[in-house]
Amino acid sequence: MAFAGLHFFWALGGEAGLEVSSGERLASERPAWFVAGGLWGVGFLCLIGAAVAIGLQRRGVRGWRWRVLRWLGVAVCALLLTRGLAIEVLLIAGVSATGEISDAQKFWTLTLWNPWFVLGGVLFGLAAHSFGKGMAGCTADRAAITQ
Repeated sequence: MAFAGLHFFWALGGEAGLEVSSGERLASERPAWFVAGGLWGVGFLCLIGAAVAIGLQRRGVRGWRWRVLRWLGVAVCALLLTRGLAIEVLLIAGVSATGEISDAQKFWTLTLWNPWFVLGGVLFGLAAHSFGKGMAGCTADRAAITQ
C-alpha cells in the first residue's frame, strides 16, 4: 500500500524521490506512457498485490479461489524476486539499457528500492507457502471428521 501511495503521489505531480527512482530524464519530462504505465499502472498493481496479500491471510478459502490465491501469491513472489535480483545484478555489473544511470540513482536503487522488492518477494513466497499448508490442514481435518 505504501508503494501504491508513492506512485500515486508521483502520478499526481509529486517530485520527492522520483528522480532517484526513475532517473532524471523521466522525472523531468514525464512522458505520457511513463505517467500512465509507470506511475498510475504500477500504483494499481501495488493495490492488487495488497489485495492478494490480504487474501493470503484468510483461512477457510476453498476450491478454485484457494488455487487462484495461492498461484497469485507464488506469481507475485517470483515477479518481485526476479525484478529485485535482476536489477541488482545488472546495476552491480554496470549494464544499462536506458543509457546513463546517475550515481545517486544507482545508490538508492541498490540500497533502498531493490531490497524492498526482494523482501516483498520472500514474504509473498512465505505467505503462499503458509496459505497452502493451512489449506492442507483444513482438508486433513475435514477428512478426519467425515470418517
